[in-house]
Amino acid sequence: MGRTNACLVLALALAGLLAGAAGCPVGAQPMAPKADEGQKVFKEACAGCHKWHGGGGGGYGGAALSLRQTQLDRAHLVEVVGCGRPGTGMPSHKRDAYADGACYGLKKADLGQDAPPEANRFLRPKEIEAVVDYVIAHVQGKGDPTLADCEAFWGAGARTCGEYRPGGAAPEAAKVGE
Repeated sequence: MGRTNACLVLALALAGLLAGAAGCPVGAQPMAPKADEGQKVFKEACAGCHKWHGGGGGGYGGAALSLRQTQLDRAHLVEVVGCGRPGTGMPSHKRDAYADGACYGLKKADLGQDAPPEANRFLRPKEIEAVVDYVIAHVQGKGDPTLADCEAFWGAGARTCGEYRPGGAAPEAAKVGE
């Protein structure tokens, strides 16, 4: 393994230390995973049905299940995001999901009208992995959403988070200039 590759591996293994701190040559940058990529994908592809907090509820596809309460493991979550859920409103986010039998061993013709709808936005495999990792780390098993959860999703002081503040008020900084 070359010096640059070894440094990249070392930098990633040490939880994102900067390349210079890991002793890599100047210009060798580790390919640090984007911590917010999963959240970004969740906002764009999932929050419309599962809501920002992942608690589910009504959406364009019907009543979405709670990701906060799901017992699915990572492999099953990846499969469901990619393949959708036959017979439900959960769309498939993988392009041509049922073309070759890769989803649940079924093809679109096998499912007929029970075939999951196609999502408005298809996801690449890395995006599916990122959104599943986000759900596992920040949503699954976390109980009721809190102000901290809301602000982690929308940003500190977001008006959307008012219902989680004492008295439901917006923070003083957000009230300035109203």
